[in-house]
Amino acid sequence: MTIPSIPLNTGAGIPQLGLGTWPLDDAEVADAVEAAAALGYRHIDTATKYGNEAGVADGIRRSGIDRAEFFVTTKLDGGFQGGDRAIGGLEAALDRMRFDYVDLLLIHWPLPQRGLFVDTWRSFEKLHADGRARAIGVSNFRPEHLEVLLAETDIVPAVNQIQLNPAVPRLDHRAYDAEHGIVTESYSPLGGQGARVLDAPVVQRIAERLGRTPAQVVLRWHVQQGLVAIPKSASPERMRDNLAVFDFELAASDLDELATLSRGPDAGVDSNVDGH
Repeated sequence: MTIPSIPLNTGAGIPQLGLGTWPLDDAEVADAVEAAAALGYRHIDTATKYGNEAGVADGIRRSGIDRAEFFVTTKLDGGFQGGDRAIGGLEAALDRMRFDYVDLLLIHWPLPQRGLFVDTWRSFEKLHADGRARAIGVSNFRPEHLEVLLAETDIVPAVNQIQLNPAVPRLDHRAYDAEHGIVTESYSPLGGQGARVLDAPVVQRIAERLGRTPAQVVLRWHVQQGLVAIPKSASPERMRDNLAVFDFELAASDLDELATLSRGPDAGVDSNVDGH
């Protein structure tokens, strides 16, 4: 099946549903990516910290599908902040993957106490200019971090990848991103960190009424609000189920019910959680 894309500020598109790959190792992730590609996935999310970039690339090669058809994201963590360390970081990642470029390169965390994310972003701008990162973005950035970035640098991030689900809806982050043309991407889209979203009675009721799984209801919540979601799974059956969210809609009343799951604006985390 064809997964819809959302336009980025670069003019390219990002598939609205992708495959998260943490905490799979190289061997596990190669199998998962190969299976996902056969089902129609073309958006794969990894990170240097996950230790599975080489496996992601192996899975893509094993799929027999041209690299150009995939949208591959990787992230550089705190060890690559400042002093053009990000340039060597991406070079090493590309060597591991045996790729010439990534479609999206993210700063993994802002680490504002270190005061280096602006300098790091300038290195990202160089990597974007030379084509090794076709789009650049951030992860776990709050609006106040983005305010600093936009005031001091030239390129607006294409994506802000944050922990986001009905229990952690991040309305302020999403509003800021939308105002500045930044696509919001959800990690842990089905819950996590004690947010038992799939077990919530409201999700179970909606799923039963629609004849869908709870995961499909929650992923539809993301899709319907223009978010990009990257659920992680090594199970082909679950991957297939997660794709089946483009042929139904949640009613306004469903969205209102799901809004009751919110744990408030400060719920969730913005740092190294679940490998993110």
